[in-house]
Amino acid sequence: MSDVPTITLNNNVQIPQLGFGVFQVPPQDTERVVSTALETGYRSIDTAAAYQNERGVGRAIASCGLDRDEVFVTTKLWNSDHGYDQALRAFDASARRLGLDTVDLYLIHWPVPAADRYVETWKALEKLAADGRVRAIGVSNFTAEHLRRLFAETGTVPAVNQVELHPNFPQTELRTLHAEQGIATEAWSPLAQGTVLSDATITRLADRYGVTPAQVVLRWHLQIGNIVIPKSVTPRRIRENFNVLNVGLSPADLAAIAALDTGTRIGADPATVDWR
Repeated sequence: MSDVPTITLNNNVQIPQLGFGVFQVPPQDTERVVSTALETGYRSIDTAAAYQNERGVGRAIASCGLDRDEVFVTTKLWNSDHGYDQALRAFDASARRLGLDTVDLYLIHWPVPAADRYVETWKALEKLAADGRVRAIGVSNFTAEHLRRLFAETGTVPAVNQVELHPNFPQTELRTLHAEQGIATEAWSPLAQGTVLSDATITRLADRYGVTPAQVVLRWHLQIGNIVIPKSVTPRRIRENFNVLNVGLSPADLAAIAALDTGTRIGADPATVDWR
């Protein structure tokens, strides 16, 4: 999968550590944008039913000239499809839109604790994995409380938890739990929607190494072990975000970025999200 390092998940499936996200990419632009990402060298594409652009992702993969096993595809189950039977039907619909028989990683998008159906939903994902329709299963936006309930009530530890994570909100305690349980940490909004890019620490490091602030932050993610899925619709930025593999941050640099932790989310709190 190009020259991108991989993370070995807890079921021995490998995922590229640097991928490409399509959150808020308009459906009419998705095929073009994903095609650019694949041409650049990305080999992991992250979408979701809620993004309404799975079809464009599928078209780009079908036309890219790469073998299917060279592209790692993630999609997610939306909140209105929680429940065992609903989840199975929702997966079928996502697979049809993607034009794929098998999805590499399937995630529960949010726990929606008010609905109290995420354990039942997880059992449907276990079924999909057992049937070989999904190579790995995981969750998104799950807190330690939600994860511990899954551990207690089901037989499968998630391969991935995809959460909001950036220098202002590094999720240190949750990442520690992930490491203890063998869960890979994947960061959405890795650049905090651009808000961290003007921070003096980040710009100082960017100037020192002759790179962009975004490249500094993405390299920080890679060096602390996160899977990261930056999104852009601009070809130049798509290429810049990919060109972080030769950037190296020192322990002192990592410590300086760690000091940017303010505990501040830019997204919703998973404990209270009830979008359905």
